[in-house]
Amino acid sequence: MTGRTDAVDAHHHVWDLSVRDQDWLVGPELTSLRRNFTAEELGPQARAAGVARTVLVQTITVAEETPEFLALADSSELIGAVVGWTDLTRPDVADELARLRGLPGGRHLRGIRHQVQGEPDPEWLLREDVRRGLAAVAEAGLAYDLVVLPHQLPACARAAERHPGLTFVLDHVGKPSIGTGELEPWATGVRALAALPNTVCKLSGMVTEADPRGRPVGDLVDDLAPYGDTVLEAFGPGRLMFGSDWPVCTLVATYAEVVDIAARLTGKLGESEREEIFSGTATRVYGL
Repeated sequence: MTGRTDAVDAHHHVWDLSVRDQDWLVGPELTSLRRNFTAEELGPQARAAGVARTVLVQTITVAEETPEFLALADSSELIGAVVGWTDLTRPDVADELARLRGLPGGRHLRGIRHQVQGEPDPEWLLREDVRRGLAAVAEAGLAYDLVVLPHQLPACARAAERHPGLTFVLDHVGKPSIGTGELEPWATGVRALAALPNTVCKLSGMVTEADPRGRPVGDLVDDLAPYGDTVLEAFGPGRLMFGSDWPVCTLVATYAEVVDIAARLTGKLGESEREEIFSGTATRVYGL
C-alpha cells in the first residue's frame, strides 16, 4: 500500500488487563499477548502503513466491553466503527441494540459478533432463538461478523440465505488450516457462502492460521496465496476487505508486515480493485 494514506483496517482489537482478564489468553504460545494493547499504541503503526480509519472488534462475550469500545471510538480519530457483542438469544435483543446505540459513542456501533467458533453446535446460527437475534440485528441496520471454523461454514450459508436483509461478514477468511496446506472442505464452504449476495469477507487473520513464526515474509505470502486467491475469486474485490487482526497478528508478524503481506496477495489487481479491498468495501459495509 505504498503511498496510501486513506486505507481502512477493518479488524483489530484492544484490551486492558487491569480492567478485565482476557480468559482466552492461555498457554505459553500466547505469552506475548498478555499485556495491554491500546489504540494509542496502534495509531502510529496504522498511520505509518497508510491506514486512516479502523474497525474495532469485540474480543470477549462480556456485556460491559461494547459500551467501553463505543466510548473509546467516540474519543478516537482512528477508530471509525465498532463491532460489538450482545447476547443474540435474549428476548429483548432489539431493545438492547437500541440502548447500545443510545450510549455515548453509540453512533459508532456498526456490527455485532459472537464467538460462534466456540459453540459446540455446528448449526448454532440456525437455532430459532439465534435467528430472532439475527433478525433484530438486520432490523437495526447493523452487520453481523462471523468468526467461525470451516466445519461451520455450511450453517453460515444457510443463515445468510434465511436473512437476505442482513450483511454477513466472514472474519479471517473462515479460519482455514493454512498450516497444513489443506484447502478442502474450507474452499467449498467459502464458495457456497460467497454465492449469496449479502456476504462479504475479511482478508484478515491468515498469518496466525499459517503460524510460521520466524520465517521470512516472502515465504508467508507463498503459503497464504492459495487461500487469498480462493476468497478473491469467490467474493471479488468489491466484497473483500483488509483487516490486520492486530494485536493477535503480532504473534507472527508486525503490523507493517501484515499490511505488506495483504498488499502482495493483491498485487496483481488493478488500482480500483485494490481500492475496494483496502477502503471501499469496509467503508460501505460499516458506514464509515
